[in-house]
Amino acid sequence: MSVTARTQLLLFLISLSSRVGLGRYIEDDEASDGIFSLLTLDQKREAEDFLFRRPLRCLDMLATEGSFTFVASQPQLSCAAFVIAEPSEVLSLELSDVSIDCSAGDFIKMFDGWILKGEKFPSIQDHHLALHQRYTDYCSATAPGSTCRSSQNIAMIFFRIHRPDAGFTLAVKKLHNPFPCNIMSQSPEGSFTMVMPHQRRNCSFSIIYPVEIRLTELSLGQARSNELSPPRQVWSGCSGSGDYVELLGGNGVDTSKMFPVADFCFSVSGLAQMKIGCDNSVVRLVSSGNYINRVSFQYRLLEHSELPKTRENSLDNFCTVE
Repeated sequence: MSVTARTQLLLFLISLSSRVGLGRYIEDDEASDGIFSLLTLDQKREAEDFLFRRPLRCLDMLATEGSFTFVASQPQLSCAAFVIAEPSEVLSLELSDVSIDCSAGDFIKMFDGWILKGEKFPSIQDHHLALHQRYTDYCSATAPGSTCRSSQNIAMIFFRIHRPDAGFTLAVKKLHNPFPCNIMSQSPEGSFTMVMPHQRRNCSFSIIYPVEIRLTELSLGQARSNELSPPRQVWSGCSGSGDYVELLGGNGVDTSKMFPVADFCFSVSGLAQMKIGCDNSVVRLVSSGNYINRVSFQYRLLEHSELPKTRENSLDNFCTVE
């Protein structure tokens, strides 16, 4: 992840966080993440067993594998670490060396996804697990856990520790995911293809920037045309088809609360594009499970001159489409 992209992502997380004054915990780890670029090929091979280690901060974002240790220097009552991998990866989180006091109100919880200002990604409607199954609670009296495997390329851990010098170590590993579903993009520009093979499941690709999205290929089971139809025909009445793609815009991360911009229920071999001037832009593939559905798209960050003009203090006006 580039320094610019990481900075933008961190600023987004801070802006959605309910805590105030946590910016002092944010530091740039690009130098650490890029250490292997300084090694020769032979040195890289010799370092395959090397485990990256660094301290974990109260508010943190992790984009690399490694071992991260948190030790409280004072009571820390509201901490969170957001973990992100590449779109084609899932995450494995494991706790060790835990020295917290659950009976005193300390806790460590891991979550399959992200929670930002009360909103969850993936949403309850789009995740294949029930909400309670997405939590792993180290202090649970009925089902304590110290490991968590995500269903997509993001996960998080949040914790509260009262006693100084108490803490834990978090190990992060990345695993290949052959059919990525529900992805948070690390970058404001790129391309991606989502494929859903005979599964009744909804998949969202979330881009937490105002972007232009271009659909370059769409193959749906209930195809009625191989050409791009006029917008009035393509963008209406798709929700009842069971297999469709929709574009969403909003200023949070819960896709169920976002504004529907357009939907497509025809297979197309052409180019459809849309500018979404929102904090979060989403391509969402809805599948009935009866077909193999596929959507390919490109996206780019909107230039400042392309953003809609807004009145002062008007978020609703900013989140517009064209």
